[in-house]
Amino acid sequence: MTPAPVPAFAVLPDSPAEPHIPLPDFNALPDLIAGHARLRPDAPASIDRTGTLDYAGLDAQMDRVAAALQREGCRPGDTIAICALACNAYIVLFMGALRAGLAAAPLAPGSTPEQIAGMVADAGARHLFLDAANARAVPAALTGGGVRRIRLDDSTDGDESLSAWLAPAGSRPQPVAIQPPWPFNIIYSSGTTGTPKGIVQSHAMRWAQVRRAEAGGYGPGCVTLIATPLYSNTTLVVVVPTLARGGCLVLMPKFDCADYLRLAETHRATHTMLVPVQYQRLMNWPGFDRHDLSSFLFKACTSAPFRAELKAEVLRRWPGGLTEYYGMTEGGGSCILYCHLHPTKLHTVGQPAEHHDIRLIDEEGRELPRRPDVVGEVVGRSPAMMNGYHHQPGKTREAEWRDAEGRRFIRTGDVGRFDEDGFLILMDRRKDMIISGGFNIYPSDLEAELRRHPAVADVAVVGVPSAEWGETPVAFVVRRDGHDEAPEALRAWLNERVGKTQRLSGLKLVDELPRSAIGKVLKR
Repeated sequence: MTPAPVPAFAVLPDSPAEPHIPLPDFNALPDLIAGHARLRPDAPASIDRTGTLDYAGLDAQMDRVAAALQREGCRPGDTIAICALACNAYIVLFMGALRAGLAAAPLAPGSTPEQIAGMVADAGARHLFLDAANARAVPAALTGGGVRRIRLDDSTDGDESLSAWLAPAGSRPQPVAIQPPWPFNIIYSSGTTGTPKGIVQSHAMRWAQVRRAEAGGYGPGCVTLIATPLYSNTTLVVVVPTLARGGCLVLMPKFDCADYLRLAETHRATHTMLVPVQYQRLMNWPGFDRHDLSSFLFKACTSAPFRAELKAEVLRRWPGGLTEYYGMTEGGGSCILYCHLHPTKLHTVGQPAEHHDIRLIDEEGRELPRRPDVVGEVVGRSPAMMNGYHHQPGKTREAEWRDAEGRRFIRTGDVGRFDEDGFLILMDRRKDMIISGGFNIYPSDLEAELRRHPAVADVAVVGVPSAEWGETPVAFVVRRDGHDEAPEALRAWLNERVGKTQRLSGLKLVDELPRSAIGKVLKR
């Protein structure tokens, strides 16, 4: 397939005053950070509300984290868990764990305490790093005595403070030669009942993203404004290349339009990644056009459907290019749409990225010809693919498709077609997954939870369009005979038991659910 073109605007020339690390076939991110610390020790690496962490400081703090983990018997292949809002300490812990050969499992603060405890157990993490708010939300009794709880912000309340836990200043860990197949992180999918699926991504997968990001102009002069949470793969896709290429992160603990625009101006941001609902809110923000955003070179979007009309508005009102990525946390194939280069293709999600193989298959798993009139499920293969779902080989096999030569692809569950120029047009999602505000919501999880209520006889959850969130979940419920619970009471009952991103925006009572001849609920 024809690779997506490289936008000329995005390439930042190297400056003799700002040397950076070249890109070999593979290099581990902690080693690249160490290189930047040697070459440009005073350059800013990460900025949060507490101040600026330069590359020398980041490198030294990573050593202290790695040394502390080794001191406690952690070995390559082990995992730490982090549940906190974005801050400098979060970056230090994540990168320090990698330096010791461990993987990080970043957990969503919006999850229920039971979910967080389940994810920590599934990851096999012996260390759980929390900020104060999440430490209060997750009782120590849930995480168990075998998990060491450490506060990022040095508050304690029975937990251990980060400063007391760290190895002494100046400590050096035993060197670890990180290998490409080793786990880099475990990203947990959204879930309500049981433990969400842990998507294991390798150093090789992240390295492939660093190589791809060359087209985005990441380098020593880039300033990446981070307005999505650090537990999201969406965010890591821009965090990793920024640090790999010696740029600076500006971290927002939570997205706020006024704060975002202020930080963008103050720090002269050049790069950012936002989900469609954030772009929509910024476009609707009073006075948006009065802000100086001329420093931006690269704006990206992913994680949810991005309306063509909204893309056009962003291009019209916000300086710099706009790039849409289509893909999955599981990896596989990605498509890239350089919106500023292809204004007539805004209804598409772009062309396959370089070295990404995107194909279509039918319901029986047979490969389909690539013609504008052929519609099928999208599958993809690339250097950036998950190792698999953690501890769930069966689910991993379900997510895979193999071509006639036995090569492994990842199934997206999305249905689409290619136009005459090789741009992918998404038609529908074969899976029932709802994407709300950039987060994945699985209706079956919400349905299973609602069925626990004694008044619920049958239920179907579907995504409906939302001006604020892109999509939002709504439940259709059939009550059991003899029950008269009000819709709002049932909705409140469910929303108390799920994560913040999974809450229902509406619940409607119906006499029966529409079903096919074989009994399948017709959610359409």
